[in-house]
Amino acid sequence: MAELSLEEVMRLIERTARWVDPQTFALLPVWYPEYARRVYFFKSNWSEPQMNTNRTTGNSVHKQEGNLYANKALTHALGLRSDGRDGWTCCHLWGVDDAKYQVANAVVQDRRFFSCVANMVLLPTPLKAFTDTMPEVKSMLRICARNTYGWQCDHETQTESNELLDGWSDWQDYPESWPRKPGNSEPKGVMKINADIRKTAQRRWKAIQNDLQNAGPHYPRDEVLATLDYWKMDPAKPLAL
Repeated sequence: MAELSLEEVMRLIERTARWVDPQTFALLPVWYPEYARRVYFFKSNWSEPQMNTNRTTGNSVHKQEGNLYANKALTHALGLRSDGRDGWTCCHLWGVDDAKYQVANAVVQDRRFFSCVANMVLLPTPLKAFTDTMPEVKSMLRICARNTYGWQCDHETQTESNELLDGWSDWQDYPESWPRKPGNSEPKGVMKINADIRKTAQRRWKAIQNDLQNAGPHYPRDEVLATLDYWKMDPAKPLAL
């Protein structure tokens, strides 16, 4: 901050951030309801633990989710390919604010919000450092997201954060192209929904429906159903394309 003003930081983010189209969010709000950060991975159709083995010691531990399926969700919802995303990073917008990473992030450990595409933005990797350490940047990104998608994270840990957004009055550094009120405008960098994104969302929805019926014993059916219920998504119905 000795070299860049907050306004300059926000202009960089405004010009480069990539946002999911609100229509894509409405189509499929959460893409991988079976996953959240730190949940265990399974293979063979959710029948066997997926292990990581240390090559030096030979010790094996059950592999846990980091950010893999959040990244996949954002990539698909933006209509991108993972092999064309070098230098870009998936950034969760709502979460436990702890720049030193000493507090568990309960928001991304919640299946309702982990792969929710309104809770993410794609940023050039160097700019993610600002979102990790600067509370003003986080707040402005959240304001942009909730005014773009008409939704904000209602996890119990976010009450204070959302009250801060409700009372926000420092618009001097807030990007001009970002909406200040719900439905006011869309930020630069919205990746418009297209036929390919719709097809990808359809395949993902059918996979969720199939897993609910046929996945192995470790598939978290109750948690998935609760997540879908939160988003008012009926697994018995086709996706409303």
